Amino acid sequence: MHDLLDDYAHSNALRDTSPRLKLLLGLGAILLCVASAAPLAPLFIAVTMSLITVRLAKIPGRFYSSLLLIPFSFSLLSAAVVAFMHGGGDPLFAFSIFGISLGIREDGANLALLLIARTFGGMCSLFFIALTTPMIEIFSVLKFLGLPDFLVELSMLMYRYIFVFVDQAAMIHNAQVMRLGDAGVKNSLNSFAMLCSVLFLRSWEQGERLIVAMDARCYDGKLDLMEQAGKAEPRAIFAIIGYMVAVAAIAVLTRDIQLL
Repeated sequence: MHDLLDDYAHSNALRDTSPRLKLLLGLGAILLCVASAAPLAPLFIAVTMSLITVRLAKIPGRFYSSLLLIPFSFSLLSAAVVAFMHGGGDPLFAFSIFGISLGIREDGANLALLLIARTFGGMCSLFFIALTTPMIEIFSVLKFLGLPDFLVELSMLMYRYIFVFVDQAAMIHNAQVMRLGDAGVKNSLNSFAMLCSVLFLRSWEQGERLIVAMDARCYDGKLDLMEQAGKAEPRAIFAIIGYMVAVAAIAVLTRDIQLL
């Protein structure tokens, strides 16, 4: 999954768009989702950000739909708990199990719908950033915003070696499976323990090799990082500002509207 996300981030139709604008659009939409008091604005954000990702960025709809299944699973469970635990208003649904009465009231149902809408709106905005903006450009924007150099460079190294260690873990796991290391619970636990120990040793060795390689290249504590995308066009800036204003207006005008 991480390889596909990174591949789409480098090959999507919005690849040459300014990363600052894409981050402004995505992060602004996330903040508006969190600040919205009614579900209509987050739902509008979810629909529009999905259309931008699929239509403008040319991300395959089937792959994008599979990504949305991830927030759908945990948001549905969380919303169910909120709906049953939060009381108030007229009862909408009730039943009894083992002598315990359970039910959903209007306030709990509306809060659950708001939770689902916020989750989908925020995740669609986050997927927009992840599928259209490579991490190296995100790091360049963070450096432009004034974050400390050591923090940006440390984040870059951590991001790079996450995938290295994931590949190492996958290779070790495949070797264990070929040798029937997953046959039975006991063998699976022993294989997992061996995988963790070997991965720890290899990560330690990789860190030492990285230090030697950086010293050999006269590393002075700073990594050069340049933004690769072009500058923001005025019409794109006005379009994003207009979108944010429209979403904010929807959030304000519909703050008292409940779906149930």
